Amino acid sequence: MAHQTTWSIAEPQQLTFEEPVTELRVRVVGGTVNVVAAEGPAKLEVGEVSGPPLHVVQEGGTLTISYEDLPWNGSQNLRKWFESKPWKAWTGSGSASGEGAGEGGGGGRKAWERSAVISLTLPAASHVQVATVSATAFVSGIAGGTDVNGVSGDATLVGLSGTVKANTVSGAVEAQALRGSLGFHSLSGGLTVVDGAGGSVRADSVSGDMLLDLDPDPAAPQPVDIALNSVSGQVAIRLPHPTDARVEANTATGGVSNAFEDLRISGQLGAKRITGTLGAGTGTLRATTVSGSIALLRREPADTDASSAPLELDKKVL
Repeated sequence: MAHQTTWSIAEPQQLTFEEPVTELRVRVVGGTVNVVAAEGPAKLEVGEVSGPPLHVVQEGGTLTISYEDLPWNGSQNLRKWFESKPWKAWTGSGSASGEGAGEGGGGGRKAWERSAVISLTLPAASHVQVATVSATAFVSGIAGGTDVNGVSGDATLVGLSGTVKANTVSGAVEAQALRGSLGFHSLSGGLTVVDGAGGSVRADSVSGDMLLDLDPDPAAPQPVDIALNSVSGQVAIRLPHPTDARVEANTATGGVSNAFEDLRISGQLGAKRITGTLGAGTGTLRATTVSGSIALLRREPADTDASSAPLELDKKVL
Protein backbone atom coordinates (compact mmCIF):
# COMPACT_ATOMS: atom_id res chain seq x y z
CA MET A 1 0.00 0.00 0.00
CA ALA A 2 1.36 3.42 -0.97
CA HIS A 3 2.64 5.66 1.79
CA GLN A 4 0.35 8.61 2.49
CA THR A 5 1.54 12.05 3.58
CA THR A 6 -0.94 14.77 4.58
CA TRP A 7 -0.62 18.53 5.01
CA SER A 8 -3.15 21.09 6.29
CA ILE A 9 -2.42 24.52 4.81
CA ALA A 10 -4.14 27.51 6.39
CA GLU A 11 -1.70 30.24 5.31
CA PRO A 12 0.72 30.98 2.44
CA GLN A 13 3.24 28.19 2.12
CA GLN A 14 5.51 26.38 -0.34
CA LEU A 15 5.95 22.61 -0.59
CA THR A 16 8.29 20.50 -2.69
CA PHE A 17 7.25 16.87 -3.22
CA GLU A 18 10.28 14.60 -3.29
CA GLU A 19 8.20 11.59 -4.30
CA PRO A 20 7.38 11.74 -8.05
CA VAL A 21 3.91 13.00 -8.99
CA THR A 22 2.12 11.41 -11.95
CA GLU A 23 -1.49 12.38 -11.14
CA LEU A 24 -2.75 15.73 -9.85
CA ARG A 25 -6.26 16.23 -8.47
CA VAL A 26 -7.35 19.71 -7.40
CA ARG A 27 -10.74 20.77 -6.07
CA VAL A 28 -11.23 24.30 -4.76
CA VAL A 29 -14.15 26.71 -4.40
CA GLY A 30 -12.83 30.20 -5.10
CA GLY A 31 -9.61 31.89 -6.13
CA THR A 32 -7.15 30.69 -8.75
CA VAL A 33 -5.49 27.43 -9.74
CA ASN A 34 -2.35 27.58 -11.91
CA VAL A 35 -0.77 24.36 -13.18
CA VAL A 36 2.39 24.57 -15.29
CA ALA A 37 4.61 21.80 -16.63
CA ALA A 38 8.23 22.00 -15.47
CA GLU A 39 11.21 19.71 -14.99
CA GLY A 40 12.23 18.54 -11.57
CA PRO A 41 10.12 17.60 -8.55
CA ALA A 42 6.54 18.81 -8.23
CA LYS A 43 6.10 22.01 -6.26
CA LEU A 44 3.09 23.70 -4.68
CA GLU A 45 2.92 27.37 -3.80
CA VAL A 46 -0.11 28.56 -1.83
CA GLY A 47 -0.36 32.35 -2.10
CA GLU A 48 -3.62 32.90 -0.24
CA VAL A 49 -6.04 30.83 1.83
CA SER A 50 -9.36 32.24 2.98
CA GLY A 51 -11.73 30.01 4.90
CA PRO A 52 -10.99 26.43 5.92
CA PRO A 53 -7.47 25.13 5.31
CA LEU A 54 -6.52 23.26 2.20
CA HIS A 55 -6.21 19.51 2.63
CA VAL A 56 -3.17 18.22 0.72
CA VAL A 57 -2.52 14.49 0.39
CA GLN A 58 0.21 12.62 -1.47
CA GLU A 59 -0.31 8.89 -1.84
CA GLY A 60 2.10 7.21 -4.21
CA GLY A 61 2.20 9.23 -7.42
CA THR A 62 -1.17 10.91 -6.76
CA LEU A 63 -1.28 14.41 -5.29
CA THR A 64 -4.68 15.68 -4.13
CA ILE A 65 -5.50 19.24 -3.07
CA SER A 66 -9.00 19.84 -1.73
CA TYR A 67 -10.89 20.45 1.52
CA GLU A 68 -11.74 17.99 4.26
CA ASP A 69 -15.46 18.69 3.75
CA LEU A 70 -14.98 18.43 -0.01
CA PRO A 71 -13.13 15.16 -0.56
CA TRP A 72 -11.99 14.23 -4.03
CA ASN A 73 -14.39 11.88 -5.79
CA GLY A 74 -13.72 12.77 -9.39
CA SER A 75 -15.86 15.38 -11.08
CA GLN A 76 -19.12 13.82 -9.94
CA ASN A 77 -21.50 15.58 -7.55
CA LEU A 78 -19.57 18.87 -7.52
CA ARG A 79 -22.68 20.87 -8.27
CA LYS A 80 -24.73 18.81 -5.81
CA TRP A 81 -22.12 19.49 -3.13
CA PHE A 82 -22.26 23.22 -3.90
CA GLU A 83 -26.06 23.32 -3.69
CA SER A 84 -26.03 21.53 -0.31
CA LYS A 85 -24.32 24.61 1.24
CA PRO A 86 -21.72 22.63 3.23
CA TRP A 87 -20.13 25.88 4.39
CA LYS A 88 -22.95 26.24 6.93
CA ALA A 89 -20.95 23.85 9.12
CA TRP A 90 -17.96 26.19 9.07
CA THR A 91 -18.18 29.74 10.36
CA GLY A 92 -14.59 30.76 10.84
CA SER A 93 -15.60 32.95 13.80
CA GLY A 94 -16.89 30.57 16.44
CA SER A 95 -20.46 31.78 16.09
CA ALA A 96 -23.40 29.46 15.58
CA SER A 97 -23.48 27.81 12.21
CA GLY A 98 -26.16 28.80 9.79
CA GLU A 99 -26.69 30.63 6.55
CA GLY A 100 -25.76 34.00 8.01
CA ALA A 101 -23.36 32.83 10.67
CA GLY A 102 -20.19 34.83 10.92
CA GLU A 103 -21.50 37.79 8.94
CA GLY A 104 -21.54 40.31 11.73
CA GLY A 105 -19.22 39.03 14.44
CA GLY A 106 -16.03 37.19 15.15
CA GLY A 107 -13.77 37.41 12.13
CA GLY A 108 -16.38 39.39 10.26
CA ARG A 109 -16.31 36.87 7.44
CA LYS A 110 -19.34 35.29 5.89
CA ALA A 111 -19.62 31.62 6.66
CA TRP A 112 -19.71 30.60 3.03
CA GLU A 113 -16.62 32.46 1.90
CA ARG A 114 -13.57 30.44 1.01
CA SER A 115 -10.91 30.79 -1.62
CA ALA A 116 -7.33 29.85 -2.35
CA VAL A 117 -4.65 30.97 -4.77
CA ILE A 118 -2.46 28.01 -5.62
CA SER A 119 0.26 27.40 -8.21
CA LEU A 120 1.74 24.04 -9.08
CA THR A 121 4.63 22.94 -11.25
CA LEU A 122 4.90 19.27 -12.13
CA PRO A 123 6.26 17.00 -14.88
CA ALA A 124 4.61 17.42 -18.27
CA ALA A 125 3.73 13.72 -18.44
CA SER A 126 1.41 14.04 -15.42
CA HIS A 127 -2.35 13.65 -15.71
CA VAL A 128 -4.18 16.69 -14.34
CA GLN A 129 -7.75 16.94 -12.99
CA VAL A 130 -9.04 20.30 -11.78
CA ALA A 131 -12.55 20.88 -10.36
CA THR A 132 -13.67 24.33 -9.22
CA VAL A 133 -16.84 26.10 -8.16
CA SER A 134 -15.96 29.72 -8.89
CA ALA A 135 -12.17 29.66 -9.15
CA THR A 136 -10.36 30.43 -12.38
CA ALA A 137 -8.02 27.78 -13.75
CA PHE A 138 -4.88 27.98 -15.91
CA VAL A 139 -3.16 24.85 -17.20
CA SER A 140 -0.09 24.95 -19.45
CA GLY A 141 2.26 22.44 -21.06
CA ILE A 142 0.68 19.24 -19.72
CA ALA A 143 0.98 16.22 -22.01
CA GLY A 144 -0.54 13.46 -19.87
CA GLY A 145 -4.17 14.50 -20.34
CA THR A 146 -6.18 17.26 -18.66
CA ASP A 147 -9.71 17.31 -17.19
CA VAL A 148 -11.17 20.65 -16.10
CA ASN A 149 -14.59 20.84 -14.43
CA GLY A 150 -16.09 24.10 -13.20
CA VAL A 151 -19.36 25.66 -12.16
CA SER A 152 -18.76 29.35 -12.89
CA GLY A 153 -15.00 29.89 -13.10
CA ASP A 154 -13.25 30.45 -16.44
CA ALA A 155 -10.42 28.20 -17.63
CA THR A 156 -7.42 28.91 -19.87
CA LEU A 157 -5.63 25.94 -21.43
CA VAL A 158 -2.34 26.50 -23.25
CA GLY A 159 -0.05 24.13 -25.14
CA LEU A 160 -1.68 20.92 -23.94
CA SER A 161 -1.42 17.54 -25.64
CA GLY A 162 -3.11 14.29 -24.83
CA THR A 163 -6.85 14.18 -24.29
CA VAL A 164 -8.37 17.41 -22.95
CA LYS A 165 -11.86 17.49 -21.42
CA ALA A 166 -13.53 20.66 -20.16
CA ASN A 167 -16.97 20.82 -18.53
CA THR A 168 -18.56 23.96 -17.11
CA VAL A 169 -21.96 25.27 -16.11
CA SER A 170 -21.40 28.93 -16.97
CA GLY A 171 -17.63 29.28 -17.10
CA ALA A 172 -15.87 30.06 -20.38
CA VAL A 173 -12.96 28.01 -21.72
CA GLU A 174 -10.16 29.46 -23.85
CA ALA A 175 -7.74 26.98 -25.39
CA GLN A 176 -4.58 27.91 -27.26
CA ALA A 177 -2.23 25.68 -29.26
CA LEU A 178 -3.83 22.39 -28.20
CA ARG A 179 -2.26 19.38 -29.90
CA GLY A 180 -4.60 16.70 -28.59
CA SER A 181 -8.32 16.05 -28.83
CA LEU A 182 -10.72 18.43 -27.06
CA GLY A 183 -14.10 17.66 -25.53
CA PHE A 184 -16.18 20.58 -24.19
CA HIS A 185 -19.61 20.62 -22.52
CA SER A 186 -21.36 23.63 -21.00
CA LEU A 187 -24.76 25.16 -20.33
CA SER A 188 -23.98 28.82 -20.96
CA GLY A 189 -20.19 28.93 -21.08
CA GLY A 190 -18.41 29.77 -24.32
CA LEU A 191 -15.47 28.05 -26.01
CA THR A 192 -12.63 29.78 -27.85
CA VAL A 193 -9.91 27.73 -29.55
CA VAL A 194 -6.92 29.67 -30.93
CA ASP A 195 -4.23 28.07 -33.12
CA GLY A 196 -5.76 24.64 -32.58
CA ALA A 197 -3.35 22.02 -33.89
CA GLY A 198 -5.36 19.00 -32.74
CA GLY A 199 -7.80 17.65 -35.28
CA SER A 200 -10.57 16.46 -32.97
CA VAL A 201 -13.04 18.80 -31.25
CA ARG A 202 -16.34 17.70 -29.68
CA ALA A 203 -18.27 20.58 -28.14
CA ASP A 204 -21.82 21.35 -27.04
CA SER A 205 -23.34 24.30 -25.23
CA VAL A 206 -26.88 25.50 -24.76
CA SER A 207 -26.26 29.23 -25.08
CA GLY A 208 -22.49 29.67 -25.15
CA ASP A 209 -20.72 30.87 -28.29
CA MET A 210 -18.08 28.64 -29.89
CA LEU A 211 -15.16 30.12 -31.82
CA LEU A 212 -12.65 27.70 -33.36
CA ASP A 213 -9.51 28.79 -35.18
CA LEU A 214 -7.70 25.70 -36.45
CA ASP A 215 -4.03 25.74 -37.48
CA PRO A 216 -2.83 22.15 -37.95
CA ASP A 217 0.84 21.33 -37.64
CA PRO A 218 2.09 20.84 -41.24
CA ALA A 219 4.69 18.33 -39.99
CA ALA A 220 2.01 16.12 -38.44
CA PRO A 221 -1.32 16.94 -40.07
CA GLN A 222 -4.44 15.30 -38.68
CA PRO A 223 -7.79 15.09 -40.48
CA VAL A 224 -10.26 17.47 -38.87
CA ASP A 225 -12.89 15.70 -36.79
CA ILE A 226 -15.21 18.41 -35.48
CA ALA A 227 -18.73 18.13 -34.05
CA LEU A 228 -20.32 21.23 -32.51
CA ASN A 229 -23.83 21.55 -31.11
CA SER A 230 -25.54 24.63 -29.69
CA VAL A 231 -29.09 25.80 -29.09
CA SER A 232 -28.75 29.59 -29.20
CA GLY A 233 -25.00 30.12 -29.18
CA GLN A 234 -23.16 31.40 -32.23
CA VAL A 235 -20.66 29.12 -33.97
CA ALA A 236 -17.66 30.36 -35.97
CA ILE A 237 -15.02 28.01 -37.37
CA ARG A 238 -11.92 29.13 -39.25
CA LEU A 239 -10.33 26.33 -41.26
CA PRO A 240 -6.96 26.31 -43.01
CA HIS A 241 -7.04 26.68 -46.78
CA PRO A 242 -6.68 24.23 -48.37
CA THR A 243 -8.31 21.66 -46.09
CA ASP A 244 -9.84 18.21 -46.53
CA ALA A 245 -13.24 17.68 -44.91
CA ARG A 246 -16.82 16.71 -45.53
CA VAL A 247 -18.95 19.54 -44.17
CA GLU A 248 -22.50 19.59 -42.87
CA ALA A 249 -23.70 22.58 -40.88
CA ASN A 250 -27.36 23.11 -39.96
CA THR A 251 -29.34 25.82 -38.23
CA ALA A 252 -33.10 25.96 -37.70
CA THR A 253 -33.51 29.75 -37.56
CA GLY A 254 -29.99 31.21 -37.38
CA GLY A 255 -28.02 32.92 -40.14
CA VAL A 256 -25.17 31.31 -42.05
CA SER A 257 -21.96 32.61 -43.61
CA ASN A 258 -19.59 30.60 -45.82
CA ALA A 259 -16.17 31.57 -47.19
CA PHE A 260 -15.55 28.37 -49.21
CA GLU A 261 -16.51 28.21 -52.89
CA ASP A 262 -16.78 24.40 -52.78
CA LEU A 263 -19.54 24.50 -50.17
CA ARG A 264 -23.16 25.34 -50.89
CA ILE A 265 -25.83 26.99 -48.78
CA SER A 266 -29.34 25.58 -49.11
CA GLY A 267 -32.59 25.66 -47.20
CA GLN A 268 -36.07 27.05 -47.15
CA LEU A 269 -38.10 28.99 -44.62
CA GLY A 270 -35.89 29.44 -41.54
CA ALA A 271 -33.72 26.34 -41.78
CA LYS A 272 -30.41 26.59 -43.61
CA ARG A 273 -27.59 24.18 -44.38
CA ILE A 274 -23.98 24.46 -45.47
CA THR A 275 -22.86 21.23 -47.14
CA GLY A 276 -20.16 19.96 -49.42
CA THR A 277 -16.66 18.52 -49.59
CA LEU A 278 -13.40 20.40 -49.19
CA GLY A 279 -10.35 18.84 -50.85
CA ALA A 280 -10.26 15.07 -50.57
CA GLY A 281 -12.90 15.02 -47.83
CA THR A 282 -10.80 12.93 -45.43
CA GLY A 283 -12.01 14.83 -42.34
CA THR A 284 -15.45 15.62 -40.97
CA LEU A 285 -16.98 18.89 -39.81
CA ARG A 286 -20.48 18.93 -38.36
CA ALA A 287 -22.14 21.90 -36.67
CA THR A 288 -25.76 22.20 -35.53
CA THR A 289 -27.64 25.06 -33.89
CA VAL A 290 -31.28 25.93 -33.31
CA SER A 291 -31.21 29.74 -33.36
CA GLY A 292 -27.47 30.45 -33.27
CA SER A 293 -25.75 31.58 -36.44
CA ILE A 294 -22.98 29.57 -38.11
CA ALA A 295 -19.96 31.00 -39.96
CA LEU A 296 -17.32 29.00 -41.81
CA LEU A 297 -14.24 31.15 -42.29
CA ARG A 298 -11.05 30.54 -44.25
CA ARG A 299 -7.53 30.80 -42.85
CA GLU A 300 -5.26 31.92 -45.68
CA PRO A 301 -1.71 30.54 -46.10
CA ALA A 302 0.67 31.67 -43.39
CA ASP A 303 2.47 34.15 -45.63
CA THR A 304 -0.58 36.41 -45.78
CA ASP A 305 -1.54 38.92 -43.12
CA ALA A 306 -5.16 37.74 -43.08
CA SER A 307 -4.32 34.47 -41.35
CA SER A 308 -2.99 36.25 -38.28
CA ALA A 309 -6.13 38.29 -37.66
CA PRO A 310 -7.79 37.23 -34.38
CA LEU A 311 -10.94 35.20 -34.77
CA GLU A 312 -12.84 37.64 -32.55
CA LEU A 313 -12.77 40.13 -35.41
CA ASP A 314 -14.34 37.58 -37.73
CA LYS A 315 -17.30 37.30 -35.40
CA LYS A 316 -18.63 40.47 -37.03
CA VAL A 317 -19.87 38.36 -39.93
CA LEU A 318 -22.28 36.45 -37.72
